[in-house]
Parts: sequence; C-alpha cells; structure tokens
Amino acid sequence: MKILVTGATGYVGSRLVPRLLEEGHEMRTTTTDASREGPWWSDSVETVEMDIGDDAQVSSAVEGMDAVYYLIHGMGGEDFVDKDRQAAERMAGAVDEHGVSRVVYLSGIVPPGDPVSLSDHITSRHEVEQILSRSSATALTLRAAVLVGSGSTSFEIVRQVSERMPVQTVPSWMDSRVQPIAVVDAVEALVGALTAEVETRSYDIGGPEPLHYAELLDRYAKVAGLERPQVEVPLVPTDLVGSLVGVITDVPAPTVEALVESLHHDMVCAEDDFLAELLPEGYALVGLDESLRRSLVEPSDEISADPAAADPMGPLPQDPSWANGGDGGSLAGRAAGAVRAIVDGVGGAAGRAAAG
Repeated sequence: MKILVTGATGYVGSRLVPRLLEEGHEMRTTTTDASREGPWWSDSVETVEMDIGDDAQVSSAVEGMDAVYYLIHGMGGEDFVDKDRQAAERMAGAVDEHGVSRVVYLSGIVPPGDPVSLSDHITSRHEVEQILSRSSATALTLRAAVLVGSGSTSFEIVRQVSERMPVQTVPSWMDSRVQPIAVVDAVEALVGALTAEVETRSYDIGGPEPLHYAELLDRYAKVAGLERPQVEVPLVPTDLVGSLVGVITDVPAPTVEALVESLHHDMVCAEDDFLAELLPEGYALVGLDESLRRSLVEPSDEISADPAAADPMGPLPQDPSWANGGDGGSLAGRAAGAVRAIVDGVGGAAGRAAAG
C-alpha cells in the first residue's frame, strides 16, 4: 500500500514508520522543514514538506495515497482546540478529494460521563476523531492513555517527577485509574489497523494492567530502584499541580498542563476488542514492569550508530531533547520551587475554602 504518515518524526511516528517499512509498504512522510536532517529511516521513504495549515500542501501530500496515519495534535497553547479542528477538517477534505481508503488516528481514551466535565485536551482529541470519521475513508481511531517508552511525554513526566522528587506528593483527588500501554504494543495495533476488516470505529487500546496513578508512580520507583514515599496532599487545585509538574520536569509547560487536566478521569479501556481485531493471533502484550525496565535503557553510542537495531521502547536519536530523563537542571532548585508551589497553593486553597 501507499501510505502517508503525518507527524512521522514525532515519538510514535518515528517508531511506526520502520514497522510499516518492514511490512513492505511504500511510504511518504511529512515534515515542516525539508532542510532539516531526517531520521535514520529517511532514505527509505519519500519526504514532503507539509504545513497542516496550508490547503495546497495537505492536498499534495495526500494525493496518490491509499491510507493516511494522522499523528498530528496540539497539546496546549493558545487556540490549540481551534487549530486542531481546522487541521482535521483540512485533512478530511484532502482524504475525500483524493479517494483515500483508510485513515488511522491515534487519540486518547475518552472517559464516560458528561462531556462538559472533560478537559480541553480530551474533548479536542474526540472532536478530531469525529471529523475524520465523517470523511469518505474508513477511519479507525485508536485511543490510548499513557504510552510507556523512553521519550513518551506521559512516561517522561512520570520518570522525571519520580527521579527528581525524593517524596511523591499525591493530591487527594488523584485517585483515578489509568491503563498504560507499551509503545511497541501501540505501534503493533496501529499497523494492524491498516488492514483490519472493519468499518469506521474507535478502539480503546491499553496494556494488561489498569492501576491508580499513584500506583503507577510507585511501580516506576520500584523498577528504577528508587525509594519514594508518597504523601497525600489535600486541597491542591489542578492548575497548581500542572504548574508544579512544570517546575519539576523538562517537558514543555503547555503539554504538562494539558495532560494534568486528564488526571481527574479514569483513563481505562471500556473494551479490549483491539486484542483480537488489531493484533496478530497469539500476540502477547508487554507487562507494565517489563515495559518500564525496557524504557530505562540509557542512550549510547551503539544506539546512535544503529538505531534500527535498538529496542523501540528505549531512547532513539529523534526523541525530543527533554526525553531520556531530561537534563535535570538544578535538582535542589527544582525541589525548592516545587515545595514553595505546594505550600503557596495549599495555603491559597485553604483560604478560599474558609472564605466560601
């Protein structure tokens, strides 16, 4: 098949493209800057410059393709909901124009309940899903919660918070559950979605073990060999938690804040039919502890020299600069800033509660 992968140099895309090449597909990928050095697999694909805000460039990128992987989304910042909507509409229009037969979109799990209560991050992903599903192509949406793997945004937040804070402060409201999935399993499901004999629909995809967010932090600490006692902290508002995590980690602040908003909801699979319909027969999901261990591999000259032979769960050359644990900065300074944020936030929240 002739396949377009948008967002191909991102975390998931950079791991998906080599798997699709293994399957023998003819690949086209997009970049926003054609002069920038491409990934290690770039000589095996056609690369075109595409600004998702440019109708002509989107149409040109889609032309001649049998299928499109849509791996573009905003994680915060000004007007990201509107920008995501417009981008999806532009892609859906190009899909219709050129008769693409299949679209595969990686989204986030949509928890049950009143849509008004959901974060902008979740509602935007769902809106993009609906737009792509109205196109003339068969559109499959794969909804994931936390992707476990070195360089994954969610994983890096867990890693950097655990590594940099000697005590894990857990807001009392953070009792929701999450179902992490190893990135290699998510990629395998994405590959399977290309040829699954189904109509337009969504799949929840998750690993074998749902657990509470606090348990995920604890499991990471144990696998990493860290002693990290947990302390429950009451009266901490969500926006403060976002600011706090932004102080501790190297992950871009808008991304952190968008993800923290989701912590109020259970992010677990409603169904597990993706196992039978998207994965090869007999495929075994990677367990949580194993996925954490494989994600903790350190970058090395060997990986840089031959990334194609490296475990996709570990670091790869195209991962963001804040991946692999980040640069750490001044740990003492970060910890002090985090403590001040907690104290100030709790004091302010208590004052507001008393006033109310």
